[in-house]
Amino acid sequence: MDDSWTSNKFLFSFRGRINRAKYLYALFASSTACLVFLAMLAFVIGRILGVSVKSVDVDILDFLATRASWPFGVGFRDAGPTAVATFLFYLAGTPIFVVSMWFLAAATIKRLHDRNKNGWWIVPWFVAPGLFDSLSSWFDDPTASLGASTIGFGLSVWCFVEMICLKGTSGPNRFGPDPLAPVSPDPPFASHWDQQSELEFVPHSAGPSPGAHVKRGHD
Repeated sequence: MDDSWTSNKFLFSFRGRINRAKYLYALFASSTACLVFLAMLAFVIGRILGVSVKSVDVDILDFLATRASWPFGVGFRDAGPTAVATFLFYLAGTPIFVVSMWFLAAATIKRLHDRNKNGWWIVPWFVAPGLFDSLSSWFDDPTASLGASTIGFGLSVWCFVEMICLKGTSGPNRFGPDPLAPVSPDPPFASHWDQQSELEFVPHSAGPSPGAHVKRGHD
């Protein structure tokens, strides 16, 4: 695998551009790693405290719901100190979730850069749809509720088309070089020294230069 896929710049930097393949990899890797590490954490805590794990879930948009909630959760069976286990899970799981979301946010912003868009587009495309979906449940008027849901859905579709379906801008843009541009190879190293091109041979019959002539006196 190319080192650029696992470098710190790819994982955590908000600068530069990445193509669709790397962005899809980031989506899968960040969500999968977050869920796997949280599940491992839940089972370790359950094993230590003697409680069994019922479920572990991750939903990064849960905090935008009508009733605010954690973007990840765990369920322990009603036997043993489940309250303590739940508290420890959220305490230790928060850094895991934050690192995963940082990775996802960095990849998303670099993909926006690839489309020649500022990173602030993450707000209307990723945050606003959840807000409009929550807003639709607050309206008593069905028309207003449908309108809010439609706007949120439209933003989600627009985001999907831009981020997943369309390729990045060709050539360099204001955020960096084209990630799909071929890398020019380094010039080959000369395997031998060409003396003919490096040295100028002087004919044997040529005399010394005038400035180099020195007169010797007679004894």
